[in-house]
Amino acid sequence: MRLCGFADEASNELSGQIDALLRNKMEFLEIRGVDGENIKDISHTKIEKIKAELDKNGLKVWSLGSPMGKNGPENNFDAQLKDYEHLMESAQILGCTRIRLFSFFTRDEKLALDRLEKFLKATPSGIILCHENEKGIFGDTWQNCEKIHKALPEIKAVFDPANFVQCEVDTKEAWAKLSPYVDYMHIKDAEKSKQVVPCGMGVGNLEYLLGEYLKKGGEVLTLEPHLMEFYGLRELENGESLSLTPIYTDTNVAFDAGASALKSTLDKLNIKY
Repeated sequence: MRLCGFADEASNELSGQIDALLRNKMEFLEIRGVDGENIKDISHTKIEKIKAELDKNGLKVWSLGSPMGKNGPENNFDAQLKDYEHLMESAQILGCTRIRLFSFFTRDEKLALDRLEKFLKATPSGIILCHENEKGIFGDTWQNCEKIHKALPEIKAVFDPANFVQCEVDTKEAWAKLSPYVDYMHIKDAEKSKQVVPCGMGVGNLEYLLGEYLKKGGEVLTLEPHLMEFYGLRELENGESLSLTPIYTDTNVAFDAGASALKSTLDKLNIKY
């Protein structure tokens, strides 16, 4: 198994993100934010500098952790398409083959599918769109995620167990329905109370899911621990109250704890990484 991380949860600065990946022996970054800028807003000049620093440290970008589709139908979609074009160019500079996106804060199936299809049509060859199940968007249940993947089979799935737990969706049932579409997983667990906890310590069935993911040939896991508040988190949560593990007071410690819990779970399953 090859390990990746949302290292902006460890540090806002690129140097700190690189340090977090290296000390946890992760080879990939899922890039979401650097120096207070979201990936959709980072200039291509700065993207080239980021690429050079990652290359210098033997690290690669696995996916762009973009915010595309994490808004409501009232937002200007033409402006989003311009952001999307910028992201595609950034992905090519970074040598990245995947982009994470969402299916909008709406219950309108036609609207969600139409907009996702427009993103798909704006995607150059060689880049895979990966839809993440997220609280409150159209694709927050396995049933609606399945509708997306059946209607637009070129869009693959990022399977996030904690997000399903927080939507009161059984993760084993979701996996049974969505596994044919899963490209990779986000490692985040949650208790029944919806509080986020380290991998394997919640009710997300992480051990079961990791075993099944390996059986289907899965190769990459992105750690997204969410164990304490980090720069930009509140913008990701759509104004919802945060259910985070209260024991951590340092973002680096929280990120390392998340990495340790993931590795312990993989060790228990005799999965090499």
